[in-house]
Amino acid sequence: MNSSKNSNKLTVDTAAAKQKMDNMKYEIANEIGVDLKKGYNGDLTSKEAGYVGGYMVKKMIEEVEKNMANK
Repeated sequence: MNSSKNSNKLTVDTAAAKQKMDNMKYEIANEIGVDLKKGYNGDLTSKEAGYVGGYMVKKMIEEVEKNMANK
């Protein structure tokens, strides 16, 4: 199959997507009590960083499931 003829291409505004992910990261960190700051965060433990990433994935999955249920 020639991918250049695929009409099902997804267009993503990467700058907007990155901004949304950053906002989500700081929102979740605040909710779970992790002191995440803009810039260097090398003082976070692996556990703290993992909690933030894990909750981000959890929220994204919940949002996709919600959107799929509404279709």
